Amino acid sequence: MTSTNETEFDPAVFDSLRPQIGEVLEGRVDGRGRRIGLACARFNGAITLRLLRGALEALDEAGVDRADIVLAWAPGAFELPLIARAFASATRPVDAIVTLGAVIRGDTGHYEVVASECARGVQDVQLRTGVPVVFGVLTTNTIEQALERSRRDETNKGREAVFTALEMVALLDTGPLSATS
Repeated sequence: MTSTNETEFDPAVFDSLRPQIGEVLEGRVDGRGRRIGLACARFNGAITLRLLRGALEALDEAGVDRADIVLAWAPGAFELPLIARAFASATRPVDAIVTLGAVIRGDTGHYEVVASECARGVQDVQLRTGVPVVFGVLTTNTIEQALERSRRDETNKGREAVFTALEMVALLDTGPLSATS
């Protein structure tokens, strides 16, 4: 499933809704002062590396200091939720975690198990810890689809995952959503 011009969110909607709503909360993409964990899968590692490059470019663009980027490599996508949980509960925790990898459909049912359990595990970690954990794991039918989603441009899903993570951190720090409110 892909996004098209017909399904994209129109930012002008915020302005049109303001008269009907007391408060609209929205996160910004600003990485200054943020510590980010990147959990990457080595299986299908050439694809993961392409996603990682997009993520690193996005982190740099958003102002995240290189010293505040922590990278951990897991054997595969199935193990990423455990790395994410470790990041979230570490002595020096991160503000957000981005999981990167690629699960490409094969001839067996292994794809469904790995993709589903990885996604479920990532969701469980963020709900249990309150730390944003973004699912930047490609789940594709073909290698060509994985290559397309990991191109070195603005459509790179690693890049998109970083911006999502930073926006979620900012949103959770905002007003009534803040843990200190």
